[in-house]
Amino acid sequence: MKKKAIGHAGWLWTGLASIVAFIYFFPVLFIILTAFRSRMDTLATPPKWIFTPTFENFYHIFFRAMANSTEYVSTGFHVYFFNSIYISGMSVLLALLIGTLAAYGFSRHPLRGNDTYLFIILTTRMLPPIIVIVPIFLIFRITGLAGTYTGIILMYTAFNLPFSIWMMKSFFDELNTEIEDASRMDGASERSVFFGICIPQVKAGLAATSVFALILTWNEFLFSLLLTNKLTRTMPPAMARTIGGEINVDYGLLAAMICLFIIPIFLITYLLQNQLLRGVTFGTIKK
Repeated sequence: MKKKAIGHAGWLWTGLASIVAFIYFFPVLFIILTAFRSRMDTLATPPKWIFTPTFENFYHIFFRAMANSTEYVSTGFHVYFFNSIYISGMSVLLALLIGTLAAYGFSRHPLRGNDTYLFIILTTRMLPPIIVIVPIFLIFRITGLAGTYTGIILMYTAFNLPFSIWMMKSFFDELNTEIEDASRMDGASERSVFFGICIPQVKAGLAATSVFALILTWNEFLFSLLLTNKLTRTMPPAMARTIGGEINVDYGLLAAMICLFIIPIFLITYLLQNQLLRGVTFGTIKK
């Protein structure tokens, strides 16, 4: 009877979890369905759940019709898509590299006033980006970094660096230092200890930090809008410029853009899901 009761409780919790998951996933499902609706089906009231799927919204993302003509020209959206991947990837990679080295130094070789330095680093993430956009915009204009890949990558790297340092330091603090001390006594260099012992143990932390930093960079709008040009623009401001005005919004086109926009993040999160789960629960379960 006890096993049967446990079985019924398990099914009950599974059903409840499925209902909650469906509620959270429903907006995403609605966006996906809208991406395959025609313009008439998109504007139908009440919404049509049975319709003939079409790929015209995805086609119009990359090609638009010329005025008073049947010809189609490229929208340049493939450039914006590449820019988002390249800029986000490079900035996250640099932030992860610098942040991991800095976090290891703060964790293993603390300076006098170590907590003060960490707090100062954290304060750079406390201010809303819009507060510092004016001086950053002037600096970019003076240095010639406005509208360049280098400028926006450095901006996003600085934007993600405090988060990377704090995240990775917490993972290094959880490691057992006895193994590292034993390796040093056997003659291992600090570089060997870092790359051979510490890094393999914090792979989950690297995955978790990279995913969170990538999401922050991938969704960033303000800096990309003001510090890039047509050649270096990323997807968020490009999407805002493409959907039209407030009254005549093409919701099918917008839904198709959102579908393409979430695919890279979904794939990366799916591929790193095991490491990500270990990363977000690291240190919470004592062995």
